[in-house]
Amino acid sequence: MKAQDVAKRDTLRFALAAIHNDEVARRRELTDDEVLQVLGKQAKMRRESIEAFEKGGRAELVAKEKAELAIIEGYLPQQMGRDEIAALAKVTIAEMGVSSPADQGKVMQKLMPQVKGKAEGRLVAEVVGSLLRGRT
Repeated sequence: MKAQDVAKRDTLRFALAAIHNDEVARRRELTDDEVLQVLGKQAKMRRESIEAFEKGGRAELVAKEKAELAIIEGYLPQQMGRDEIAALAKVTIAEMGVSSPADQGKVMQKLMPQVKGKAEGRLVAEVVGSLLRGRT
């Protein structure tokens, strides 16, 4: 607040409000993992808003949402890259002995706990799907 960074102040206020609302709904204080989940949801909301605003040609709102996303991501753990996810997915697929795209759900079920909070589910699904279809 002292730095007069309005965007950061407002973004953090929204994030804290979301955390508080989740605590009220659960009727207890959130654990660190649960706080990270809430922040992850906030980041996902910003990504979806960015997509929607880009489709609508609203450049000023895209810039605002990107700035907010950058602030929120500063409080989240480092996200895994596509190559890291692919390496984990290959190991999981080999362990399970699956090769059909129909088994993607089984692989995802086993893989998601390993990447929880470190990778977006949509990206993990893309990587697993491409590996099972034979593309890397």
